[in-house]
Amino acid sequence: MKKSIIIGLTGAVAGMLIAFTMVYTMAPGLMLLENESKFGFEETTQKFEQSIKDNEWSIIKVHDLQKSMTKHGYEVLPVKVFEFCHPNLAKRILETNDDRIVASMMPCRIAIYEKADGKTYISRMNSGMMAKMMSKLIDEVMGDATSESEKIMRVIIKE
Repeated sequence: MKKSIIIGLTGAVAGMLIAFTMVYTMAPGLMLLENESKFGFEETTQKFEQSIKDNEWSIIKVHDLQKSMTKHGYEVLPVKVFEFCHPNLAKRILETNDDRIVASMMPCRIAIYEKADGKTYISRMNSGMMAKMMSKLIDEVMGDATSESEKIMRVIIKE
């Protein structure tokens, strides 16, 4: 009887360790998405900005991290972070008290950057997946925002 309890506990602990290891190693790949651009850095940023406008979204702010780092005496490859929004989607979340908690994830953000391989990449949070763990309204709105954001990025993402 004691032997089977020890074997059972050992199996349970081993299973938990394996599960934890899998979640720990896979989580970053699930939470963040990265794609290569079809274009160089400047053309990617220009086409992305135009696609935002064409899809009736608004650019809130563009952070030029390369420029910011240069001001502090550091040289990094080009990287810009875009904050963009569709007011109709944002309103649906911001008008409810319980769902405003996700305001810290708003507006939508993507980064466009160059890597040492000379290629340009686009990264963003997998907000559609994250929204699945939240309220029905947040899941709906963030799902819509994710779908529309991916549509906006389709013009620059290499397939």
